[in-house]
Amino acid sequence: MADALIVVVLLLVAATATVAVATRDPARQALVLSVLGVVLAVLFTVLQAPDVGLSQLAVGSALTPLLIMLSVRKVKRRAQGEDRSADR
Repeated sequence: MADALIVVVLLLVAATATVAVATRDPARQALVLSVLGVVLAVLFTVLQAPDVGLSQLAVGSALTPLLIMLSVRKVKRRAQGEDRSADR
């Protein structure tokens, strides 16, 4: 039973990581990365490492995607500002 659960979670990790790499839009990629963090946290919990799972849940599914989203937002704002100044 446990081996089957590990295989299923590993397949979910592989599928989610593939989708994260294949996604072209940075905002969507950050959201997929968040899902990947949750799936990895589940994997660590299944592998009986709940402390690592909790760390992954905090960092991999919340903090890192948040920083990516904020960076993407700032770059888009800066690009829009440069476009407006070039039009003048």
